[in-house]
Amino acid sequence: MGGPSAEREVSLSSGQECAAALREAGYEVVEVDAGRDLAVVLADLEPDVVFNALHGRWGEDGCVQGLLEWMQIPYTHSGVLSSALALDKQRTKAVYRAAGLPVVNSIIVDKDEVAKAHVMPPPYVVKPNNEGSSVGVYIVHEAANAPPQLSEDMPRSVMVEAFAPGRELTTSVIGDRALGVTDIITDGWYDYHAKYAAGGSRHVIPADIPREIAEACEDYALRAHEVLGCRGLSRTDFRWDEAKGLDGLILLETNTQPGMTPTSLSPEQAQAAGMSFPQLCDWLVKDASCNR
Repeated sequence: MGGPSAEREVSLSSGQECAAALREAGYEVVEVDAGRDLAVVLADLEPDVVFNALHGRWGEDGCVQGLLEWMQIPYTHSGVLSSALALDKQRTKAVYRAAGLPVVNSIIVDKDEVAKAHVMPPPYVVKPNNEGSSVGVYIVHEAANAPPQLSEDMPRSVMVEAFAPGRELTTSVIGDRALGVTDIITDGWYDYHAKYAAGGSRHVIPADIPREIAEACEDYALRAHEVLGCRGLSRTDFRWDEAKGLDGLILLETNTQPGMTPTSLSPEQAQAAGMSFPQLCDWLVKDASCNR
């Protein structure tokens, strides 16, 4: 847990919650804040399984998965290739398109170009291509006269994608099973604060949506999990424009390391499907392996 990514604090919270749940499930657990000495620490510990509660770069992009494969230590969640692929939003979209899954148009642009002039007609969204948890997301509204001024900590290349209006829906997949659909209700954008602050958003599960849309979310999430090569637990996020019916449902991204905090969506969906948090963590440990 922890690590050096922009999502360090969320990962520490995920790790602490998962460690407590795993102890409740009967496991002996050592909490490791992942640093540059991670390989040395793991060699000393000789764990039976690594429960990966890292989020963002290095922990969710195939890097730590490659280390664990090299050390031949079984681990949870997705493997090297699917982790790297899913964290790259533009390449993920290419895989979605090839599988016939609906997405909005997007481009990769140098952030200096984004600040000079509109690189696509507003409304559009600017975000890092390889971070999660709504880190560094800018919404450029239809009436915006000037392009966005991005912060200095944004990466050199950013994704610019057409804004998808509508409701924020999400579906988790565990193994080969979809866990239902959550409608995420916020006062504004579902940003970092809305995701992780108490009261930042309201989660309605099962979502109060037409059966056709709920079934499509589950089908699309399962297909995304499969075509990206995910293992264990993943969560796919959607936007749904009610006015367009099924044509208004589009995929945003797939998370291979969904948040495991008290306000996180995947544990809530597992709970609604009859799986307690300790049972969910226990399932992930039992699913762990190498060669993922």
